[in-house]
Amino acid sequence: MLDGEDTVETTPSPTTGIARPPQLALARVVADPAFVLAPVRPRLFGSFVEHMGRCVYTGVYEPDHPTADEHGFRADVAGLVDELGVTMVRYPGGNFVSNYRWEDGVGPREERPVTLDLAWRAIEPNQVGTDDFLGWCERIGVEPMMAVNLGTRGLAEAVDLLQYTNAEPGLATADRRVANGRTEPWDVRLWCLGNEMDGPWQMGHKTPEEYARVAEEVGRAMKRFDPTLELVACGSSNRSMPTFGTWERVVLEQAFDQVDHISAHAYYEPVDGDVDSFLASAEDMERFIDAVVATADHVAAVRGSDRRIDVSFDEWNVWYQSRFPGELGLDIRDVAPLIEDVYDLTDAVVVGSLLITLLRHTDRVSMACQAQLVNVIAPIMTEPGGPAWRQTIFHPFALTARHARGTVLRLAVDSPLVATARYGEVDQLHTVATWDETTGELVVLAVNRGLVGDLTLDLDLSRFGDLSLVEHLVLTDADPAATNTAAQPERVVPRPGDATLDDGRLTASLPAVSWHCLRLSAAPSTTPAPLDRSSARDESPTDGRNH
Repeated sequence: MLDGEDTVETTPSPTTGIARPPQLALARVVADPAFVLAPVRPRLFGSFVEHMGRCVYTGVYEPDHPTADEHGFRADVAGLVDELGVTMVRYPGGNFVSNYRWEDGVGPREERPVTLDLAWRAIEPNQVGTDDFLGWCERIGVEPMMAVNLGTRGLAEAVDLLQYTNAEPGLATADRRVANGRTEPWDVRLWCLGNEMDGPWQMGHKTPEEYARVAEEVGRAMKRFDPTLELVACGSSNRSMPTFGTWERVVLEQAFDQVDHISAHAYYEPVDGDVDSFLASAEDMERFIDAVVATADHVAAVRGSDRRIDVSFDEWNVWYQSRFPGELGLDIRDVAPLIEDVYDLTDAVVVGSLLITLLRHTDRVSMACQAQLVNVIAPIMTEPGGPAWRQTIFHPFALTARHARGTVLRLAVDSPLVATARYGEVDQLHTVATWDETTGELVVLAVNRGLVGDLTLDLDLSRFGDLSLVEHLVLTDADPAATNTAAQPERVVPRPGDATLDDGRLTASLPAVSWHCLRLSAAPSTTPAPLDRSSARDESPTDGRNH
C-alpha cells in the first residue's frame, strides 16, 4: 500500500459491501528498457469465427449485401477486421466443429448438402466452408487456425482434411481441392486437435484418458505428414471444471511429444451484480495461465525434458452467459441471432484489462483468440443488408493490436488496492508497457479498476532518456453502462486524455472504470496517424502470420 498521504476515507461498494479504494489515490510505476519479459507475440491478437448464430451468415458472409465481394464476403466487415488488427482467426469452432463434416462445405455451393448442427441446434446451409474461409483469410491477410473434429469423427477424417488443405496435387484428397478451384496448397500451419473435449456439452465428450489417446494418435499422424505443423491440444474449458489440472496433466503426459500448445478458455461477466470482481476478471485469467503453465512444466520435469508447452488462450471474452438459455433451450431453427451481447463501457474496460494480462504473459501465452469476431459476443456488429459498426470492446483491442509491439517490459508498480469478493485485494492500477527499440516507441496500457474516484498515475520514464509524448487516448464515460449501437455507433470511443510528460516523469489522471493507451517516442513528437494496421504487418520468421 502507499503511504498515508495517498489514502482517505473509503466507501463500501453497493455490490459487495466491501470497502472501495481511496477516493483520491496515487499509483507509482517505474519502467526501464533493461528489464524485459519477452517479445510481443503477434498471435495474441487472434479472433474466432464459428458457425454459430450470425457470425458467418450475415456476419462475415452475405452475398446479397451491397458491399459483398465476388466471393460473397462483406467488404465493410473486412475493413473493420483490418482496423481491429486481427492477425489470426480460428475456424470452424468451437462446439460446432465436434459434429462437423468438412466435406459438406467444399465444392460447388449449389451441390452442398443442408445439414443439422447439433451443437447449436441450427440448420447449416454449408455455403461457407474450408476453401471459402481460407480464401477469405488469404485475401484479408490473416493466419488461419483450423480445428479438426475429434468428437463424432477422428484420425482418418483429420488426416484427410489436412491433406485436402496442405498436400501438393497428385494425392486424391489434394486433387479434390484442385477440382474445387484451388491448385496451390493452403499451407495451414496451425491446428486445434478438437475443441473443449472436457465439456459434457460437447458432441463426443471424452474423459482425460480417452482424449489423450486420440490427441496423441492424431497428432502423430499429422506430424508424420508434416513435422513442422503446430498442434494445439484441448485444455480445460474453464478453470472451474471439476477435472481442471488433472485434465492438462493426463493429456500432456500422453501427447507431450506430439503437441506444441495447450488451450485455455475463459469468459467473464458480473456475477450477482458484483462489478468490483468483474472489473478484476484479469486476476482469474492470470491464475488460469499460471496453473496451466505449472502443470505443463511439471509434466516436462517428470519426463526430464527441456521442451516447453505454451498456452493457447484461444477463446476469451466478456460473455453474459446468465442470459443464455443453454443449447437445449434452443429450438431447431435456421440461422438466427444468438448471444448478440451489446457491450458497454465497463465491458470494454474489462476486455482491455484481459489484453493487458495476455501481454504480461507473452513469455508463455503463444496465441489468443477473442471469441467471436462478428455479431456473436463480438467487437463487430452488423445488420443484414445494412451497416456494420464497432462495439465498445472493439477499441481497446484495436489500439492494443496496433501499438503493442517490440518487447513487454517488467514494471515496478506500487498501486492502491481494490477489495473484491471473488479475488481478494487486487491492484487498482492494471498496467503493462511495451518497448520497440528499433522504432523508439514506448506504449503504456493502463486500467483503473476502481468503481469510484480518479487514480493518479505517476510513471517514472527517466531511464529511457529523452522521450516525447505522442498521444494519450482514454476510453471512459460518465455512464459506465453506455453502449454503441447502429443508431449511435460512436457513443463510446477513445478520446484525448490529460497526460503530461516533464523531465522523464509522466503524470495522468485515470478516471474510475477507464482504459488508457499512452504512446511515447524517443523520436520527435508527430501527429498520430489514422487507425490502420499496416505498420503492424512487419514480417519476421517467428511471428506466425501468413500474408
